[in-house]
Amino acid sequence: MDLATVIGLAMAWGALFLSLGLEGGSPKDLVNAPAFVLVMFGTIGATTIGSSMKTLLSLPSILRNAMVTNALDPGDIIDQMVDFARIARREGVLALDEAASKVENKFMRKGVELVVDGTPSVMVREILETEIVAMQERHKVGETVFTTLGGFSPTLGIIGTVMGLISMLAKLNEPGKMGHSIAAAFIATLYGVAFANLIYLPVAAKLRSKTAEEVIVYEMIIEGVMSIQAGDNPRIVEMRMVAYLPPSLRVARSEDMRKDSRALAA
Repeated sequence: MDLATVIGLAMAWGALFLSLGLEGGSPKDLVNAPAFVLVMFGTIGATTIGSSMKTLLSLPSILRNAMVTNALDPGDIIDQMVDFARIARREGVLALDEAASKVENKFMRKGVELVVDGTPSVMVREILETEIVAMQERHKVGETVFTTLGGFSPTLGIIGTVMGLISMLAKLNEPGKMGHSIAAAFIATLYGVAFANLIYLPVAAKLRSKTAEEVIVYEMIIEGVMSIQAGDNPRIVEMRMVAYLPPSLRVARSEDMRKDSRALAA
């Protein structure tokens, strides 16, 4: 579970209800079934028009991806590639065939297999970069869906408010009910804006962030694969891959590399 997503959603919605309580309101004041139906299902319907039923049915899995922590650990990937580099230097590139079959990461496995098969380096890079582009396009579908939901939701909220005000104006002969009618009308706008800014757009941003992180890791894998194919020693492979890490992780990794060098020297 991605704690940042869970904590962020909890804080955002908690702030909304806390603010309501501080103003002397109650959660039941925000309950309006007609407004909810219009904003929720109207938004989904409008989004479906611009996409497809297949995309609509994939919404739960897309949302689950935003809630799950990225399984790609850069440190583990670097360690694995360095091990491959040691095997390649000691026994030759062909010795990686058996090791590659045990790799769980499909992208890394494909890269190592291409090297084992003797694929030219230019073609290896092209194939792997094409994989990255295809992955970005697949992920962009989910991001686009939630961005579109975030765009339609406030508009549907405004439509609900206008409908509520029209209903209220039709009852001008009952002044005692006008206050309640006006409040109920604006709940639709609240739903639309809240769903957009506290669910849809943050989820789209999370998906975009996860894709960016995954792209960096995949580019790091490409660098490692190309370095192994070039016959670089394990230390060079590690240094070229560490360059993709953020500064904090890069410093920690560099310290580990220095300790390993001292241990080997001793």
